[in-house]
Amino acid sequence: MTEVVLRRAMEADADAMARIVCDWETATEWMDSPYTAQEIAGLIREALPDREIWVAGDPIEGYLSFDPAVSRVGGLYCRTTGAGVGKALMDKAKAGRDFVWLHTHEANEAAQRFYKREGFQEVSRHDGDIHESLREVRMEWRA
Repeated sequence: MTEVVLRRAMEADADAMARIVCDWETATEWMDSPYTAQEIAGLIREALPDREIWVAGDPIEGYLSFDPAVSRVGGLYCRTTGAGVGKALMDKAKAGRDFVWLHTHEANEAAQRFYKREGFQEVSRHDGDIHESLREVRMEWRA
């Protein structure tokens, strides 16, 4: 397997990260995004000062947004699966920490399987914050 190269995201990366999100949303039958690519890129740019956002590859193949104030993964998106990008990004988020949590959509069973392989455990299910019609699963990882 090829080594996945990670680096901190820069403002100039926001459009590429937003495109990955939009492409995933378009390919996901049950997902209907309330945001345009420009709006998502704007949200990413706004989050940069407060979050640890890591990108993988050149061109960017995936990214992870982590809020260190609350130990939460706010987003993990990869252009393709099975290439080790998601694992490398998640390992970066967990490095030096003893607790990380996240939400994933209840319908996103592939993500839940990935997070379980990464040592996360489901702790609750609830209505979504942004996509109110989509239920979410809270998952937690402890070292």
